[in-house]
Amino acid sequence: VIGCNLAGDPVYVHQLGCQGAMALLMKDAIKPNLVQTLEHTPAIVHGGPFANIAHGCNSIVATKLGLKLGDIVVTEAGFGADLGAEKFLDIKCRYGDIFPDAIVIVATLRALKMHGGVPKQELNTENVEAVTKGFSNLQKAIENMRYFNVPVLVAINKFASDTDAEIAELTRLCDEFGVPVELNECWEKGGEGGTDMAKKVVELLEGPKPTPKFVYELEDSLEDKVNKIVKTIYGGDGVIFTDKAKKQIKQLADWGLDRLPVCMAKTQYSLSDNPALLGAPTGFTITVSDIRVANGAGFIVCRTGDVMVMPGLPKRPAALNMDIEADGTIKGLF
Repeated sequence: VIGCNLAGDPVYVHQLGCQGAMALLMKDAIKPNLVQTLEHTPAIVHGGPFANIAHGCNSIVATKLGLKLGDIVVTEAGFGADLGAEKFLDIKCRYGDIFPDAIVIVATLRALKMHGGVPKQELNTENVEAVTKGFSNLQKAIENMRYFNVPVLVAINKFASDTDAEIAELTRLCDEFGVPVELNECWEKGGEGGTDMAKKVVELLEGPKPTPKFVYELEDSLEDKVNKIVKTIYGGDGVIFTDKAKKQIKQLADWGLDRLPVCMAKTQYSLSDNPALLGAPTGFTITVSDIRVANGAGFIVCRTGDVMVMPGLPKRPAALNMDIEADGTIKGLF
């Protein structure tokens, strides 16, 4: 006996070898997991890679399964419009031959205040001026999504510390920029807190179907792909490839793998590769220090700055606080 499969059954190995044994252990992993929300809404969970180092969205299998089962499918592309959204559109949508009918940008006043120069320990304090200043970051995210010709809605993910004055200022800024905006109070009120936002999304879905558009073409050189991402999505001036990266590009070209889509490994804290450069900076360059191919996934990973390519997890996972009482009550989710 070498282990158990996902159902808990023992797996025996005779002449299967390592690959055969692994296939038995992982045979159920290809199947999406059907779970439910606290309000018993069906949710499909299948894959969850971080968008700062990977593609940041769930599997094509899960999304297409949802499209077969429901009228409207909501899927997440994590870590901002510069990382998760760009990769969702340029990698996943291209491979899956799918394309969104609407995009919801989830914004928080805390994040805007941080981009407006407020220290993290002071984010719970009202600061309308910082909201105004930090809007430049959200504005760039909106512009990025508009580049793909998809209708955009800004959802204000309300925190308990958000004030009416801050919410009013962000609403004003969105109205002034010509993008629809709605308050999302799901954290506090559950599904009821997202009803108005959902109605706005449905309105967007009733419009014309977007025509798929990408930042780069697969036939572009690897250097051109990265430059187009940096200039179009990040707002930078261009890319610097280290000598090591240049050698790796040549090797990928020799192997015939340089026409794969690009997955940027970059800090999620800034549009640049410098986490301290907040807001919507300009006049910067991105340095690519390492390039490797994820051949199974079907894309090339370009590492920028000092980003750590191993996911960073908390010392105490939230799962340790979760449990089910004898009467079936779930605790520790919040």
